[in-house]
Amino acid sequence: MNADAVVLDIDGVLVDVADSYRRAIVESVDRVYGRTVDDAGVQRFKDAGGFNNDWELTYAAALYVLASEAGYEGDVATFTDAVAAAGGGLDAAESVVRAAPVDDAVFDRWDPERLRETFQALYLGADLYRDLEGGDPPFEARGYINDEPVLVEASTLDALGERFAVGVLTGRPAAEADIALSRVGLSVPDAHRFTMDDWAEGKPHPRALTTLADRLDAERVAFAGDTLDDVRTATNAAAADAERTFHGIGVLTGGLTGEAGRRAFEDAGAAAVVETVNDLPELLERP
Repeated sequence: MNADAVVLDIDGVLVDVADSYRRAIVESVDRVYGRTVDDAGVQRFKDAGGFNNDWELTYAAALYVLASEAGYEGDVATFTDAVAAAGGGLDAAESVVRAAPVDDAVFDRWDPERLRETFQALYLGADLYRDLEGGDPPFEARGYINDEPVLVEASTLDALGERFAVGVLTGRPAAEADIALSRVGLSVPDAHRFTMDDWAEGKPHPRALTTLADRLDAERVAFAGDTLDDVRTATNAAAADAERTFHGIGVLTGGLTGEAGRRAFEDAGAAAVVETVNDLPELLERP
């Protein structure tokens, strides 16, 4: 596969977030409401699209839990299918609940601000929470950010950096992206990365990827990510910028794994699917 630039997602590609971000989603809802969704439910929200921001996924999962307590009879699969049909993301989740035969009091109990504070306390831990959030956490915690095994090998980053222009496109806030990139040993100029703080639209909107292609002076861009929205970002970029080629590459070290994950990526339009980011140097070559 020809490329002259490689853009990398962070979560599920460079670091494993099963016991950090995804764990924080599940446990935040449980701490606030006493019920929650499981890991498979989190993946269903991801697959529905529009949940590049894990805070918003947490809010949507909490909304599902509250709606279920108020009489919504569908399971997580039914709910997330309806969210996907409504366009994906938090707005779609709200519209599904408002259209359901449940009491509007659901929204009186729904507290995104408390959910976010809980999420950040669990994920960052007390010390980082004080540093990054500028106040005391709602409770003391060690921080799941410390439980993110590195997935990418140093030799992979060296090989990619020697042959391609390299960028980063992530849904993380900038400060949390800095921590992960430092852990894996990848340094890119600020102009060659997009984080949550750099754009309002989020994946799968193509603007960040097309902008990176321009900044990297690239005609053929390979974007490797672990969610369907990552692949959709590349296909949307191809539709938005016909003068360049964008390859969406699915990586099977996130929530989508095995043959089922491979098929899901392919159905979403992936140009290739790899077991791990460490397969990229062998897959890609310069034109």
